[in-house]
Amino acid sequence: MCFSRGVSDLLTIGEVSRRSGVAASALRFYEQRELIDSERPGSGHRRYPRTVLRRIAFIVFAQRVGLTLEEIGVELAKLPRDRAPGRRDWSRLSSGWEARIDRQIAELGRLKAGLTECIGCGCLSLDRCKLANPGDRVAGLGPGPRFWLGDTRRTDG
Repeated sequence: MCFSRGVSDLLTIGEVSRRSGVAASALRFYEQRELIDSERPGSGHRRYPRTVLRRIAFIVFAQRVGLTLEEIGVELAKLPRDRAPGRRDWSRLSSGWEARIDRQIAELGRLKAGLTECIGCGCLSLDRCKLANPGDRVAGLGPGPRFWLGDTRRTDG
């Protein structure tokens, strides 16, 4: 993509890495995945517009929320490429994340509770699990840590 800027308006990959806190290898990966753009003026080296810092911040934040790179790409495709995205653009993208964050908070709460008691699969406390889950009755509820996933301790066995 051509940004029609002077070379002084562009940042090197090292500058972007230092400013964003993201490794240069990750920046190249993001570019390969078309999440960010660069141009290669006369020197042939990557140069990034300053606005790329906002896109990178969005990528980092979205990953912390739990979005995959594919999901992030879909979201970033909704942003304008001809101008720096503004507050309204970012707000529109992140507005649907509240339910996802609430689910993650609930899961973290279950994980926290599971740290001190059996989570139904025996991986944290095999001795105690024999008492909480005699005969491995919870296995009938399906694979994985059933209590952590929200199943109750009551089983039909």
